[in-house]
Amino acid sequence: MSESQFYTFITGGVSLMIAAGLLVAWHLWRMREEHQAGIVSALDGVSHELRINLQRFVSELGQVHAIQEAGPDLLLPVRHPQLDGVNASMIRANRNALAVIGNTYQELEARKMALRASLAQGRDPVDPMDDAMDATINGIATLYMWEVHGGARPSEVGRIRSWDVRDWMKGHNFSQNSLPGMYLRDEVVERLRAYGLHLTPRPLTHTAHEYYSMQYDRKADIHAPFGRRKTPEQLEEAARKAEEKAAKKAAKQAEKDARKAEKAAEKAAAAAAAEEEVLGDDSPAEMETYSGETYEEGQVFQSSDDDASGIMDDDEDELGMLEDAEPDSRPN
Repeated sequence: MSESQFYTFITGGVSLMIAAGLLVAWHLWRMREEHQAGIVSALDGVSHELRINLQRFVSELGQVHAIQEAGPDLLLPVRHPQLDGVNASMIRANRNALAVIGNTYQELEARKMALRASLAQGRDPVDPMDDAMDATINGIATLYMWEVHGGARPSEVGRIRSWDVRDWMKGHNFSQNSLPGMYLRDEVVERLRAYGLHLTPRPLTHTAHEYYSMQYDRKADIHAPFGRRKTPEQLEEAARKAEEKAAKKAAKQAEKDARKAEKAAEKAAAAAAAEEEVLGDDSPAEMETYSGETYEEGQVFQSSDDDASGIMDDDEDELGMLEDAEPDSRPN
């Protein structure tokens, strides 16, 4: 074998080994992808199987409620081969969530058997119906946690809008009036909230009228944000200041009342004095005697000195007018 043939043989052998390696790797990758797809399909089959069983159970409960003489043959047995196959296989899955689904199937089957026995014996199926509807609500809540959140615990999910849950039920044909005598979507939302799922918004605790009618002082409440910041010493100091303020206000009011009483007493004394003067003036008038002459009350007294002083005043006025006149002017 020549040197060129040897190199050709080596090159061809290496190429075949690389091609075989690539083919094996591709085949293994295809097997892995098919296995992963099979796992996803199996887990989707578990949710689909549970949804079909719940919808059938809801329909059966509606028929039992609508038909007066319903028989036990309306209730079909519960079967879950998909869940049994997943539990029997060695695939990676959330085994805790699968266990919860298995318990849900057991509860549904037990409630259905109790309702079937009640219908077969001709008894009133009110209590078995209530238990069956409660199991259905639990099953829908379990299906939501498995299908949307992968079977996680409600406390691990976080904040979820309640309308997202309602839209999910609407997409799976769980109407509001599916179960007789209750609102199914509201019951499922409240059941998930009871299980620990943080659904928003929270339910209202007061109506608008009750809320705005509440008389609440957040500064007076020691458990309020503003009251919580105060220490007991600060609260005692505030109470002491309030008492001092009230005492000062009472003292000012008492002083004001005393001044008002004093002014009222002064007014009463002045009124009494004025009344006494009026009574004194109304007494009979006495005759008064001045320089041997007698005059009655109200008579005007005029002496001769007053007449002389009046004449002198008139002469002085005329002389003043002559002095003020101009020297060239002549009196008329």
